[in-house]
Amino acid sequence: MTTPTILLYPTPMGSSLTKVLDVLGFDWKAVSDTSAAETLEPVTGWSGAIITIDGNPDEAFRIAQWLRGREDANAATLMLVSAEALPELADNTDHFDDFCLTPFHPAELEARLEHMIQRHVDEGNDAIITFGPLSLNIETYQAMVDGRALDLTYMEYELLRYLTAQPGKVFTREILLSEVWGYDYYGGARTVDVHIRRLRSKLGEEHANLIATVRSVGYRLGTADWRA
Repeated sequence: MTTPTILLYPTPMGSSLTKVLDVLGFDWKAVSDTSAAETLEPVTGWSGAIITIDGNPDEAFRIAQWLRGREDANAATLMLVSAEALPELADNTDHFDDFCLTPFHPAELEARLEHMIQRHVDEGNDAIITFGPLSLNIETYQAMVDGRALDLTYMEYELLRYLTAQPGKVFTREILLSEVWGYDYYGGARTVDVHIRRLRSKLGEEHANLIATVRSVGYRLGTADWRA
């Protein structure tokens, strides 16, 4: 089995990140820009990327955009960001799959990274989940609303699929973090909020209200009185 190779930006100054990757058995290469990312890319391609936006957010998002924009793009991208730099994510939501606040808990980083890289095989071929105008193919990871294809990241799709499979049911942020991202809750409610905001934007103004906010609780797909 080929060892996954992770792109890191920038060249890591601390040891906590690289220690986690070494323990998990990942190879990693640090890059300074897109040219270096292209030059250092392994023959099998990048398995994923961990990009820190603090310091030089412009270059960080340039690399993330480069990864996302390639024809054969398949590297999941995790952004590391301090609480102070969170606003930088708002205008670049299409360039990454997930983000993690720094300083991070090693177990949280491990779970997020492994969950992003691993692609689960769904049971059943060509299984379709539908709800109103929504249609999700759990084999091909395609989602559509009113016949329009949605350009979703892996985690956006997983979140929408989880909500669509149980419409009308309210989920707390903690449950969504555990069930969709697959790790214990470390105070990462912002992760859910950011992905919900991105999903609503991609659904479009006409369908954004398919995902309802239940004040002080969490989120649900559809209304509370939905019946199968």
